Parts: sequence; structure tokens; C-alpha cells
Amino acid sequence: MLTSSQTRAEFLRFFESKGHTVVPSAPMVVKNDPTLMFTNAGMNQFKDIFLGNSAPFASRATDSQKCLRVSGKHNDLEEVGHDTYHHTMFEMLGNWSFGDYFKKDAVDWAWELLTEVYHLPVDRLYATVFEGAPDEGVDMDREAYDYWKKHLPENHIILGNKHDNFWEMGETGPCGPCSEIHFDLRDESDRQKVDGRDMVNQGHPLVIEIWNLVFMQFNRKVGGRLEPLPHRHIDTGMGFERLCMVLQGKKSNYDTDVFQPIISQIATLSGHTYGNDPKTDVAMRVIADHLRAISFSIADGQLPSNVKAGYVIRRILRRAVRYGYTYLGFSEPFICKLVPTLVGQMGEQFPELKAQQQLIVSVICEEESAFLRTLATGISLLDGVMSKVKSEGKTTIGGGDAFTLYDTYGFPIDLTELIAKENSLTVDLDGFNLELQAQKARSRNAAAVENDDWVELKPEAKDCDFVGYDTLQAEVIITKYRRVKTKGKTLYQLVFDRTPFYAACGGQAGDRGELICGTEHLAVIDTIKENNLPIHIVEQLPADPTADFVAVVDRPLRLGSARNHSATHLLHQALRTVLGNHVEQKGSQVTPEGLRFDFSHFQKVSDEELRRVEQLVNRAIRENYPLVENRNCTVDEAKSVGAMMLFGEKYGDKVRMVRFGESVELCGGTHVSATGCIGQFKIISESAISAGVRRIEAITGEAAERYVDLLVDSMREIQTIVRNPSVAQAVKAVVDENAELRHAVEQSRREKMLSLVESLSGEIGQMKSNNGVIVVARRIELPVEMIRDFAFRLKDSIPNLALVVGVAEGEKVNLAVALGSEVVVRGINAGETVRTASREIEGGGGGQPFFAMAGGKKPEGLDAAIAKAKSLIEDKLK
Repeated sequence: MLTSSQTRAEFLRFFESKGHTVVPSAPMVVKNDPTLMFTNAGMNQFKDIFLGNSAPFASRATDSQKCLRVSGKHNDLEEVGHDTYHHTMFEMLGNWSFGDYFKKDAVDWAWELLTEVYHLPVDRLYATVFEGAPDEGVDMDREAYDYWKKHLPENHIILGNKHDNFWEMGETGPCGPCSEIHFDLRDESDRQKVDGRDMVNQGHPLVIEIWNLVFMQFNRKVGGRLEPLPHRHIDTGMGFERLCMVLQGKKSNYDTDVFQPIISQIATLSGHTYGNDPKTDVAMRVIADHLRAISFSIADGQLPSNVKAGYVIRRILRRAVRYGYTYLGFSEPFICKLVPTLVGQMGEQFPELKAQQQLIVSVICEEESAFLRTLATGISLLDGVMSKVKSEGKTTIGGGDAFTLYDTYGFPIDLTELIAKENSLTVDLDGFNLELQAQKARSRNAAAVENDDWVELKPEAKDCDFVGYDTLQAEVIITKYRRVKTKGKTLYQLVFDRTPFYAACGGQAGDRGELICGTEHLAVIDTIKENNLPIHIVEQLPADPTADFVAVVDRPLRLGSARNHSATHLLHQALRTVLGNHVEQKGSQVTPEGLRFDFSHFQKVSDEELRRVEQLVNRAIRENYPLVENRNCTVDEAKSVGAMMLFGEKYGDKVRMVRFGESVELCGGTHVSATGCIGQFKIISESAISAGVRRIEAITGEAAERYVDLLVDSMREIQTIVRNPSVAQAVKAVVDENAELRHAVEQSRREKMLSLVESLSGEIGQMKSNNGVIVVARRIELPVEMIRDFAFRLKDSIPNLALVVGVAEGEKVNLAVALGSEVVVRGINAGETVRTASREIEGGGGGQPFFAMAGGKKPEGLDAAIAKAKSLIEDKLK
């Protein structure tokens, strides 16, 4: 029996022997295709070749591609874990021909691999062939049918319709008939009852498709018309997990060695046995599947978040946590403990798992901890809601209740739906959405802005050219304006035909400055962007809006923003150098006063690492790298030189590429002409803002100078105080002196304590016993931390001593009871005595039968507490 690793290796080795180039899996997280968040099919990385946008790197290729299907058209999430073969993350084994071989070789090699390499029984194999589409002028795929006849009896070749046997990339583009290969895993008795051909494509979990051979021979044009492709291609995809199930003779993908090591580890951690309970089995399968999707996504650069692809990953992770919490009893992070098992299984084939293991573990652990807190509260509240619904004889959870869980407690609506479904209830989603829209309306009203209509001065002017990269001053005209009322204040918004003002975008604050006409100077207090149009905000309308104006940007403020924006690029590069290439920008804020940079990282950045980052940025500043920009660069050109791009960002055909030395990024913001203009860079804080995301705040230029000056002034003040030019030596001397003084004080206290023990021992020797026990009760003047030593010295040297002492230090008081060995056997308990007596000082405490202490906050009750403890002991002696 082949292991999963052997199965994958045999596939790649086979097609390499047929002249295919083995290529690595593309990232599961798609970063350069706005139509996809995740790779959902093996052909995704070859999409440009099939579309004719790129020349093929080879005529034949093969690989094992990581895929994720959880959203959109291919959404298997709700089936995952409940059946035997659906997954979120899965591997697709594939072989491709780019204008080289076609149907004959595709069919022959598929057959050779399955029957001669994997040794699958022929009588359990079925092939489907496209039956044709007369309405589109496409005949039955007789060519593929005839090739299959060489290998299979005709009753194992099944005609399929357009839904099952015609593959299309999208509404337009390359497409063609396909031929699916199915395998019948049923027991022999079931096969005798119903022929396998009648179960193909009928949803039976044991009669499954394992491989799809796509014959790309058409191009679908706009309007639906099909025309032959100039070059025909082969695109195949075989489900790795399903293939392993077939080869290992299992009835479920989860019973193979792809999943069993993970499931076994889950069982060990939870104390449950897989196979004993359907509900816990589902939970283990869900967790095992989701672990893979989460880990590979993080390894490929996508951290959980509340937006876009990040939310998909967070949703998958939370679904796994919820199953573990509800069915397996996990109340602490547990998924993170499974990562080493996964890395051990798949790290050789996918080295990114090994490289990013620490990041994966850290991010998952933080996400789990945060969601478990939410989950415990939310599920408890939801249980109450469901109980109320059932007690009222209803079957639907109200939209208002679901929204309260979502809005107030952060409980996801999809989990509310899932849990409700498991309890035979539904959720009023229409009501939930109404509440959600009402909340959005309230938010809009809270920030309500009353706008007048635009006054069009130049209706023919539609755009506003930005000239601010090259100049801070420009002659402009106002093309339109409007009055705006917000928070009781009236402002005016102006649009120019051209502008040197940078409108707030990409984290950079908008420019401020002046609008000048003759002797009239109007302050531009902000510049914003609306519908891609720069809008300039002023507090009053010009006397003549139709006049010619000069727009002047506030130079010091612009230079401040430029310094800080350029510094974020240098910071980004330095962080990746020091911490690793997993660092990606997750947000930024650039103002004239300073900068804030959010980035992906799994732990606190150490002081040493921050120092190194700061040194690298300042070194780049001293190198005085000039600004090198390309304002009309293609994305491919930018990628070819290694420009950093933000994940999820949609770039146009032309982009602006900014380079400072080794730092190359796509950016539309304003920058200094050379890094030397930044002056100085200083980090002032580093902190966590969410799971796996850190934040650095920093300053540059004059702000950094002032910050350093303040530190220097503070050092000088300390030098003056300590009268030593070496602050470190002076501080060390003070610390050493304090240590010596503390030692002297401790020695003095100890001598006082020993003296008190000696004098009190002498007194005790003269005292009369009470029924064989000497009871001593009094206040003493000793530090609280010495009471125990004091009491033990006395009780250990006087076995029949019952000692009660009280100590007062300001507003705090303490009571202690110590009993010699002969007293304890008389049934007197120090802990019980202290607990009762300490009520007099409004305190509490306890300890062991022979010694106990209590603290209190009522000094005036100390004498009463001492007397009470003495009385309790004496009562026991009667």
C-alpha cells in the first residue's frame, strides 16, 4: 500500500518520465489576480498561458497544487467534516500540455498511471465523455470516446452533459470538453445490486470522481459564440486526497494517512476516541481539515483578519475552534498544538510550512485565545436565547437576538446559524439584516453631513490633474464648489482643474496650504479624495470663485509627510531584513508629525531587533539614496524588479514604482528627493494591535531631533544631580549604596528580632502555664516579613507555647498565631483561630495548624483581635 507521500511522488515521477517539467505549487493565497482570493484549481497559475497573455515556459508541466475552496462558486465549507470527501484545502495533482500533446496521450497516460503504476482494478474504473451540445454546434466527443474504447468496455464509458463534461474558465475564454475518471469503492455485494455506471455523478460517497481531463480546444467569445483555439491544450486535475483513499482501500479521505496522524493527535489532546461518537468524529474531521487550510494560508502570507481573504481564514479557524469547544471540550488553545504534526507530514513537499512554523503556531494561538473568550460568552448567551425560543414553542431565533450576539458580543452570524441548525432552529436573517442596516444608518446619522448641490463653474472639466509630485504651487481655477455643514460648522469644498495638493490616500494625510487671489488668502485646511477626485476644504468661499488662483501647498507640512512616508518604505525594508520576509505591511498612517506602520509578525520585536531596524533605516538615510520613480510602470515590470505590493490591493494597468536603494514599492504617495532629506529616524514605540500584527510608531527630521534633545537634557539633569559625568557609573554607585544600606537595615532588623526572641524567651520562662500551655499574646514592633521567623524560633524552642502577636504598620495590620508541637496535639488550630479573630481587623487569612497569619485594614481593631485569639485558645484549654 502506497503512503500519501509515495502516491504524490509516483505521480510527479511518472509525468516527468513523459517529458513534463515538474513545477512547484503556486501559493494558495492569490496576490496578483483581482478575480481570485485563493487558488481554487490547479490551472490557476497557468491562466495567463491559456489566455495567450504569456508564452509557455515549457511545452509540458506537472505539479501538486495547493487549493482552497470556501467561497463563491466552489463553496464546500458546510459539507467539510460531515461527509467523507469534501475539503477546504486540498491538493490537485495535474499535468498540462501547452499546445503540445492532446487527447490521445492524455487518455493513454492517465490509464497507464492508474492501472500500471497505481495498479487500480480495471473493473472499478469508469470514464465520462461529453455528449455534445447541438445548440452550440458542438458534436459528441467521439475522439475521446474512441480513445477510451481502447482501455474500457463501452458500458464503462458514460456520456455526460454540459454541466458535468464541458469545462469553462469563465464566461469567456478557453474552454472545452472534459473526460472524468470515476472509481467505484463500494463493497462487492453493493456492486452486485446496482451497476456502478448508474451511480456515476449521482452524489454517492463511494462512487467518486478522481481525475478530470480537460481538453481545451475552444475559445468562448463575448455573446457565447465558440471558435477553435489556434493551439489546443491539456489541463488535468486529480484529487490527491481521494486518490489516497482509493489506493489505501479506505471508505473516507479522513481514514487515510493524509489525515489520520492529525486526527490521532486531536484524539490524544481531547481524550476522545475517533470512531466512537458521530458528533466527536465530525469535530475531529473539521479540525483536521481546517488546520491544513489555516496553516497553509498563513505560510503563504495571509493572516486572519476581518476583511477579504483574511476574514475567510479567520472564519475557517473559528469554525474549527467552535467544534473543538462544543464537542471535544477544549477551552484552551489546541489547534496550534497540531501544527508540528502537520509540518512533520507535509513539510518536505511544502517547505514553506517548515520555514513559517513559528509564525503559524503563534498566529493560531493568539486567534484561538481571542475567539475562545468570545465563544464562551456567545454560546452561553445563545443557549439562553434558544431555550427561550423553544419554551415559547417557536422554531426561529429572532433577528434582533442574533444581531445583539453579533454586535455586542462579536459572535459571528454564520456560527449562530450553524448552532441553531444543530438544534433544529432557524435564524431570522431578514430581521438580522434589518438590524444591521439600521445600525449602519445610525452610524451615518451620527456623522451626518449636509451637502448642497455642486455649483458647476466649468461643467466641461471632468478631471483634476495632480501636479504635486513636481511642484508645490500651481495656477488653478475652481471648476465646481459646494457648501457642506458638519457638526454645526459650515465649510466649502472646492475642485480645481489641476492641483499641487495631495489628497488623503494610502495612509498619507492630505495636504494643507493656501488659495491666493491678489490680496485674498484662503486657508486650505484639508484635502480629501472622493470618487477619485481631489477635494480642497476651506472655511469660507472666495469672493469671486470664477477668478484665477494660485494654489500653494504648505511646504513644511508637505516635507514632513514626505519624510515620514519615505521613512515607512525604509522601515518596511529594514523589518524584512531583520525579522524575515514574512513581514508584510498591514496598514500605515503618515502625517507631517510622525508615522505609524502596521506589519505582520508573530511576537514582540525585541529591543535588540528594534535597535537593528533603526540602525538600518538611519544607514539608508546617510547613504542619501535618490528617489527613483517610474510613474508609468506596468505591474509585471514592477514584479520583475522585486517591487513590494500590498496584499489585496487592486492595481491598474499603470502604476507608480518608487525606489530608494534596495527598497522598491508601488506607491502613489509623496516622497523626499533623496533619503538624506529625512534627516534622522527614531522609533518611539512598538506594540501589538491584533493577533499577528504589530505596530511601530516613529518620528523623523526635526521631531526626532527634539526627541533626542529631550533625552540628552534628561541625562544632563541626572548628571548634575549625581555629580558624575558617567551616568551609568553614578547610577550603579547609587544602586550599590542602596544595596549596602538595605543590607545594613536588614541586619539591624534581624538583630532586633533575635534580641526580642531572647528577651521574650526569658519572660516566658517565668510565666505560669494554663493547663500545661503557656499563652503569650501581645503587640510587637517588627517588619511583617520577619514575623514568621520570629514566631518559628519561639515555638520550636518552647513546645508548649501558644503565641499570638499583632503588628501595625500605618493603615495595615497583621495578626499571627504560632503553636508549639505540644499545643497542636491538644486540638488547637492556628488557621481556624486566625480566621475567626481577624474579623476584628476586617481582614482574612489562614495557614497551617501550627502557624497562620491574617492581614486587615482596621488598625483600631488590632488589640481586640489579639484578645479574641487569646480567648479562643484559652477556651480550648479548659
